[in-house]
Amino acid sequence: MEVMFTKGLTQYQNNYQRISNFQKVPKVPKKESVREILKHGIKESISDKEEDDHAQSSELRTKLPSKKGQNIQDMESSHGQRIPKKYRSASSNKKGCFEDDCFNNKKRGFDDDCFNDALEGDEEMMFLLKASSRKRFRNLDGVMTERNSEDEREKNYEFRNSNMCTGSKERCSPINEKGNGDHLKCHQCMRKRTIVVPCTKCKKKMYCLQCIKQWYPHLEEVEVSRLCPFCRRNCNCNVCLHSSGIIKTSKRDISGREKIHHLQYLIHSLLPYLKQICEEQTKEMEIEAKIQGKSFAEIEVQQTLCYNDERIFCGDGSVTCAQKEIGGCGECLLELKRILPQGWISSLEVKAGNLLETFSSQRTIFKQKCTGKSEEMLRRAASRVDSDDNYLYCPASRDILQEEERLHFQQCWTNGEPVIIRDALEQAAGLSWEPMVMWRALCENVDLEISSKMSEVKAIDCLAGCEVEINTHQFFRGYMEGRRYGNFWPEMLKLKDWPPSDKFEDLLPRHCDEFIRVLPFQEYTDPRSGILNIAVKLPPGVLKPDLGPKTYIGYGTAEELGRGDSVTKLHCDMSDAVNILMHTAEVVLSDEQRSAVATLKGRHRAQDGKERLDRENLSCPTDQLVQSDCEEMEALEIADISKHPSDIDGEINISESEIERATFPGLSTEQETEETGSALWDIFRREDVPQLEAYLRKHSKEFRHTYCSPVEQVVHPIHDQSFYLTLEHKRKLKEEFGVEPWTFEQRLGEAVFIPAGCPHQVRNLKSCTKVAVDFVSPENVHECLRLTEEFRQLPINHRAREDKLEIKKMIIYAVDKAITDLEAMVPTHN
Repeated sequence: MEVMFTKGLTQYQNNYQRISNFQKVPKVPKKESVREILKHGIKESISDKEEDDHAQSSELRTKLPSKKGQNIQDMESSHGQRIPKKYRSASSNKKGCFEDDCFNNKKRGFDDDCFNDALEGDEEMMFLLKASSRKRFRNLDGVMTERNSEDEREKNYEFRNSNMCTGSKERCSPINEKGNGDHLKCHQCMRKRTIVVPCTKCKKKMYCLQCIKQWYPHLEEVEVSRLCPFCRRNCNCNVCLHSSGIIKTSKRDISGREKIHHLQYLIHSLLPYLKQICEEQTKEMEIEAKIQGKSFAEIEVQQTLCYNDERIFCGDGSVTCAQKEIGGCGECLLELKRILPQGWISSLEVKAGNLLETFSSQRTIFKQKCTGKSEEMLRRAASRVDSDDNYLYCPASRDILQEEERLHFQQCWTNGEPVIIRDALEQAAGLSWEPMVMWRALCENVDLEISSKMSEVKAIDCLAGCEVEINTHQFFRGYMEGRRYGNFWPEMLKLKDWPPSDKFEDLLPRHCDEFIRVLPFQEYTDPRSGILNIAVKLPPGVLKPDLGPKTYIGYGTAEELGRGDSVTKLHCDMSDAVNILMHTAEVVLSDEQRSAVATLKGRHRAQDGKERLDRENLSCPTDQLVQSDCEEMEALEIADISKHPSDIDGEINISESEIERATFPGLSTEQETEETGSALWDIFRREDVPQLEAYLRKHSKEFRHTYCSPVEQVVHPIHDQSFYLTLEHKRKLKEEFGVEPWTFEQRLGEAVFIPAGCPHQVRNLKSCTKVAVDFVSPENVHECLRLTEEFRQLPINHRAREDKLEIKKMIIYAVDKAITDLEAMVPTHN
């Protein structure tokens, strides 16, 4: 519905007539035209205000009294169209007729901008009409209209705001500005408004009431007046969202002494791997000398032509040299060539060793041990017998800036243990991570091509395991309210890496800065300048791997469905990673949906049992089968989902009696869900990987993947990313192989550190917005090298081969950069 608010006299008369009818106000002025009312109404309002409130100089937002039940059904737009019921005001609400669902702070709808403009214009019109007729209302029997509770709050706000204003009356009072013929522009929406809240700190920015309600629901008008969102560094207007450098990303400055220690630690950790690279090259030179029949000293390897924007990786050795017709030599033996200057790596090794010998007196920092951890910094994540790592290190974000906590982290990280950081968002500036704010920033991008592509997104349907296209508005509405199929089964959708990580910093620069700011242990995790992050040591111009930040937005439900759960399946990252939960939204299932889901889960169990019997090809007599299982299979007509992948939305006929009798076991109540977490993590130890792979190969047919069909082929149980271990499978894994993962729930604002080489899986308990970034720590370089060798042995078209880390190149450049920086900081030791 399109509502236009113009300056024409006819339109003003229509609005005035509609509002007057709505209030049933007696004695509407007849001699003075609406134009004169609008012209002189503000002056009358100011004089009345001074008479009643004794010269309180602040803006006044007045509500017209609404009579209970009068004319609500007849309220129409200026075009004569009826306003939908969900947009109508509730006259019984004493807060006034404009406290609508579209301004509800907890569940804001996705209303049309044109309708919001109509409400905003009507509110300003009501303010002007009320101001002009206020004196006449007082003369009626000498009785003043009763103020509602919100008017009292606004009156108190006016008094406080007038005391806070240090400038002129015109600066603090938008009414005076309007009286002088000027309009005030809201910094958020950049529209001219009659009523705004000015900031008394910067005295430049001001925000309208509508934007405060919609985009800053956690702030009151008084708080905005004291310190506006722009001054708080969390303004989410279009201009600020596309500005970088406003937020200071580094939480603390590292002293020169700390930098020297970090650089020494980095060189000391990487030197063994640099020596290993030199030994490998020496062996290759020796083999080449034998092939050519020359001595080692006579071998000269030519330098190959390799550009900085090309990615270098080693294959599995199955590719031979090309035929002569296309430029190759036609032989199976390939020619040995080098990328870097000859002897440069060996000289770098010698230089690093000599530098560490020079600082041998300070090498005691590598032998320091942290003291014991307090109980409040530990979280139980496993219950293995005869194990000392059932508890994970879980400090608060405000405590990790201390040197002792960094040593705690390094000790756990060296042992390959995950780390959880609580309250990471306490370090944030307060920028909203609500998906609609991010989507608005992308849609309002100056690049029209990018903005046009944001109307639809490609999501993953977790039930079918396939990619679907959906309107962005509809996806985010489902994020807040939930979606379901025709048979009441929850529809779980998720976005992976949206917006693309290679464009995240360009499209959402403020959000990128905010994320880097809240990163714990920035010496390791800072993707721009982490002093212990090997991935950032590559020189400018050299192609860098895609390490993020990456966003993961998906639906979730507390109950484990068994099929179609919103999960990240079991996998293993090539490098270290940290994942922060930035935003959550809980979707509560209705009783009807719970009952339907319980019935469907029973049918799924029966189908699983039937397929298991078919696989095992049992030929035992009928009387040897469990009678209850036979009755259940005979009673239910099971549709083979794997044969009908496109019929995901198909309805399953469920009688009302079945729904009433059905239960929903194990479902957490709303209160229990809030007390728990928003994402369930399972992280396995590196030493348990062989047993985990053996279990997955043994029970692979019991898992479902694309279109809910059983897994037919297993190339690599972990790198295939085809398995998610449910609660039942985790129980069987512990019984058969004695393997139990670290299991914990991630809460809002918590950061989870995942060491390289640790397989892990995640299930969303609520709708979640997570942001993750990969990094390469010196403690886990050996795991990165091992994973690189594993990926080399996978088939060429395997999905895991798409990620190329180039870890050896990182090691070489990291040592070179650390030596250069260390020599620059301590020139006397050169």
